[in-house]
Amino acid sequence: MSIIAWLVVGALAGWIAGMIVKGDEGYGVIGAIIAGILGAILGGFLLGLVTGEDYMAEFSIMTVVAAIVGAVIVVLIWRAVAGRRSTV
Repeated sequence: MSIIAWLVVGALAGWIAGMIVKGDEGYGVIGAIIAGILGAILGGFLLGLVTGEDYMAEFSIMTVVAAIVGAVIVVLIWRAVAGRRSTV
């Protein structure tokens, strides 16, 4: 799958992850897109480890699901790290 396709899938996954994980992380739309792209890469990699298939090379419904799950994980990690910062 081309890099453009991964960017589009990642952006979509970030938007969906932002809707699934409610809360104001303070990173906005661009941050959600970045989290989605990182999540798409993470999700595709983890799914490939579990199944032994290369989901990074093809476009399928599993690729989109993996990207969304990965984006949710990235958003939760982002929230955990940002929650530890002091706002003094």
